[in-house]
Amino acid sequence: MIILCRCSPIRQILRRCHRQAVENSSNKANLTAYLGKWPEKEQQEFRQHMRIITDFISETEEQQLHEEIEPYISRLRYEFDHWDDAIHGFRETERKKWFPQNREILERVRQVAFDGAIMPYVHILDLAPDGVIKAHVDSTRYCGTTISGISLLSDSVMRLVRTDAQRYQQKSSGTAATEPESESESKGSEPDAAYRHQPKASLENNFYADLLLPRRSLYIMSHTARYNFTHEILAKEQSEFQGTLVPKTRRISIICRNEP
Repeated sequence: MIILCRCSPIRQILRRCHRQAVENSSNKANLTAYLGKWPEKEQQEFRQHMRIITDFISETEEQQLHEEIEPYISRLRYEFDHWDDAIHGFRETERKKWFPQNREILERVRQVAFDGAIMPYVHILDLAPDGVIKAHVDSTRYCGTTISGISLLSDSVMRLVRTDAQRYQQKSSGTAATEPESESESKGSEPDAAYRHQPKASLENNFYADLLLPRRSLYIMSHTARYNFTHEILAKEQSEFQGTLVPKTRRISIICRNEP
């Protein structure tokens, strides 16, 4: 188990965010850096639709989840060619039945992140230290309004960039992915070729947000944050938040969704 020392980069960032919140009590430190010129309305909507809850699970709960996942996923090989070209250096699986103590954690996710039921199969995504989730726009085919993920083993930085709605408009038969769709879903259908080569959302003359996802945190992405922004997990070479390097090691995310 990795233990954070008092001088670790993630501790420095968390202390800085706490200090800023104390100095200005009207601002809630939410580990989000807004970059570029954001229209006020869009930023308000983004704050509502993209949330991070730090320390959502304890170290003991992280260990419980990892111990249930590891025996199976460790037998898989890391892959470098995903069906929608959104991810490299990963292995993934789905799980429907969980040990009782971990079912309790997933029930907490449902209560906090979803207005109603979640899909029965939970997606488990294991990203290698050198792995990367490339910028992509969520699909309206496989998932409803909300996606949430618990981050295990490593801190990371997620970037969301405002897109051109017309360029990313999805047809009813589109197959764009979320973080990303499971292998079992993808093998049954041919991906949209246009999606595999979707236009990159430019940072120039644009507005975007960098989000620090601490280990054991829960992110909740819904509505406009899912559909109007690309999102990605920055590669370890670019894994930086507000000028501080955030070391990214092996990262496992436990991802819940609601029905389309």
